[in-house]
Amino acid sequence: MNNEEFAQKNTCQLKKVLVTGASGFIGSFLVEGGLERGMQVWAGVRKSSSRTYLKDPRIQFAELDFAHPGRLMEQLAVHKQSHEGWDYIIHCAGVTKCLHKDEFDKGNYVYTRNFVEALRTLDMVPRQFVYISSLSIFGPVHEDNYAPISERDTAMPNTAYGVSKLKSEHYLQSLDDFPAVIFRPTGVYGPRERDYFLMAKSIKQHIDFAPGFKRQDLTFIYVKDLVQAVYLAIEHGVRQRAYFVSDGNVYSSRAFSDLIQKELGNPWVIHIKCPLFILKVVSLLAEFSARCLGKVSTLNADKYKIMKQRNWQCDISPLVEELGYRPEYPLDRGVKEIIAWYKKEGWL
Repeated sequence: MNNEEFAQKNTCQLKKVLVTGASGFIGSFLVEGGLERGMQVWAGVRKSSSRTYLKDPRIQFAELDFAHPGRLMEQLAVHKQSHEGWDYIIHCAGVTKCLHKDEFDKGNYVYTRNFVEALRTLDMVPRQFVYISSLSIFGPVHEDNYAPISERDTAMPNTAYGVSKLKSEHYLQSLDDFPAVIFRPTGVYGPRERDYFLMAKSIKQHIDFAPGFKRQDLTFIYVKDLVQAVYLAIEHGVRQRAYFVSDGNVYSSRAFSDLIQKELGNPWVIHIKCPLFILKVVSLLAEFSARCLGKVSTLNADKYKIMKQRNWQCDISPLVEELGYRPEYPLDRGVKEIIAWYKKEGWL
């Protein structure tokens, strides 16, 4: 290890980091990433949050109520008095599924704004504020030529989720000298994640559904590679920058399901290509039925638009060139690891 690598490795040690949304899939891995780098890690949670994946005794907890600005100010003020602030904040809290569309705006934009305004008011702005956004903020781009989505493209989200994430990005970028770093990951998968698990469960039952007949280029990012990218940004002291994140490869619409089938050892799977108009009807009916029952449906209008999108390529060259990002999990390695985890945990 040369001097520069040693310096970067030790930049994080003993520094304090807060990970919001720590009880979630990505958040729990970000917590582990901080611990692995010798940081003092606070897991930002709600009082009702599950702590299933937050068992390490080194983890400290911060209960944060983003929905109520007054209560949030009190919680942060108490933390400041006892522990001062945090050197870094990774804001992973947010919503990906909602009963009503306006809840995306509240959970992803309004709560982010409440948090940042409280930090600024209390003089608790960290060295870096890392915001986990999404590739979905760009919507369907370059579907005629399948060119990678880049930072030069105009974001035109076509989902309530994407709109809410873009509003948060615009808000953070509008603040003078605010040390925001934005990550726009493509589809994130890994242990503990449940949406891709549903695909694995279906394939175990010998059924695989694919949306539409037209070419679809997909990209993925294994959760541990996303964690690597985030902490590289912290180690390099990046501010006021946004990055796309994927594993650097482009996959066909069948690649993920074929790898799952291989790892499960299924001798046969029925691959069904569902026409988009049928998928749209099914998605709307599933959303309506779930809403009548007061539940959130995995299949809904937003999800339909995401599945309909044909081009998910994105340009990660800035992440590679500026931060030295080197993804370690191509899809075959990642799928092998998640299927092993699902089996070990009794999910499959």
